[in-house]
Amino acid sequence: MLRREFLQGSAIVGASLVLPRILRASSGMWAEGGERTIARVLTAKSTMVQNTPVIRSFAGNHTDLVSPWVMLDEFGPMRIEPGTLGMDIKAHPHAGITPTTYLISGSGRHTDSLNNDIVYRKGEFMLFSSGRGAIHEEVSSDEIRRDGGTVHGFQIWLNTPSQEKFCNPSTVIHEREETPFVELGDAEIKVMIGSLNGCTSPVFTFTPAFYYHITLPAGGRLDLPVDPTHNAFAHIIEGKLEGEGRNLLRDEQLALYDRGGDVMRFHALEDSEFLVLGGQPLNEPLVSYGPFVMNSQDQINACIRNYRTGKMGQL
Repeated sequence: MLRREFLQGSAIVGASLVLPRILRASSGMWAEGGERTIARVLTAKSTMVQNTPVIRSFAGNHTDLVSPWVMLDEFGPMRIEPGTLGMDIKAHPHAGITPTTYLISGSGRHTDSLNNDIVYRKGEFMLFSSGRGAIHEEVSSDEIRRDGGTVHGFQIWLNTPSQEKFCNPSTVIHEREETPFVELGDAEIKVMIGSLNGCTSPVFTFTPAFYYHITLPAGGRLDLPVDPTHNAFAHIIEGKLEGEGRNLLRDEQLALYDRGGDVMRFHALEDSEFLVLGGQPLNEPLVSYGPFVMNSQDQINACIRNYRTGKMGQL
């Protein structure tokens, strides 16, 4: 794909719909001091990233409640038949953000202009810190194209603070054995980023952030501690949860929380799997154009020039 064609077709568009808060669970939760309140519940919208179907919870919007994160895509479950192309997201640039990739099934292949060629698999966690600008490509691995399989995972973009927008780009992958595992209440939690219950992820971020992958069995409860000054939100992968205010949370929904409380409470009405993310808000201007997330239009223009003139490298 030509550089000009990619840039013309890739502006970030908010893809979430606000749902009225009228669905209420019937039992299980109780109000206590310090509990985070749900500001709004969103439903994700289906879209395509090149040939790959995704559901997008937010993209470049709701920044007051999601910063330092700027986009959340869930891709799959995507069945890849043996001998077919599978996921084929061709080479494209990024600048000013760190796309994180996490698979809960299947495998993929990442190549980039930093001379990395990485096959990543279920449970592994990859960060492509784009800094001043770099190019990568995301496709199915040779093995899954040959043998077939199901790919299911997330690409979630972490914003970069202004002082690091033009840092050197890098790619880091963490093996699944590196991810801390915490049992809290009735929940099992993988700490992809941040700290919880005395366990700290080895993943480096420029500013405080957290990213938890949680499973909660039917009837289970979870009181999840959070910093009251940090943003926090929950993306439901599958199941049915009762949240604050007896809000009923279902598959492909996102609950955005107000700041101020130090605990998020969940009650599972059926076996449930969900992500909880957040962190310290950056409180900086945000200007986005497709794969570039910067602090001003001048910076965006510089990124476009650098990409078109080949200064972000090539695969």
